[in-house]
Amino acid sequence: MAALLGCDTLHVSYPATDQLSSAERAFMINATEIDILAGVWGDLDEPLHSGPVSALVPILLPLVDRGWIEVCRLAPWTAPDGSLGLQPGLPIPKQDVPAVLADIENWEYPQSGEWLGCLTLTLTEAGREIPR
Repeated sequence: MAALLGCDTLHVSYPATDQLSSAERAFMINATEIDILAGVWGDLDEPLHSGPVSALVPILLPLVDRGWIEVCRLAPWTAPDGSLGLQPGLPIPKQDVPAVLADIENWEYPQSGEWLGCLTLTLTEAGREIPR
């Protein structure tokens, strides 16, 4: 197959996860799990784990800018059997993501225990292609 591809098409477009920082991997894991954003804290190493949100935003934004992760809010969903649940809603427009991530409340578990409207990360098609 390599003989059929031009030299320019043989380069790898996405790094393997071992080439990502541990913080970038934490965001990729969170997006794979479609967990709420607050769930990323458990996957972060120190000093980021106990640090301010402002230190995390510059790590997450490049993953969004590369087109690997989308930031969404959880929306209501009804399963085929009629049971109610949640799913990622439409992606937040890229130009709005920095302001949304700057809001500290979006990085915390809701006190009400209700996840509807919470931020979640999802992998894009390109993000799913990154070797793990």
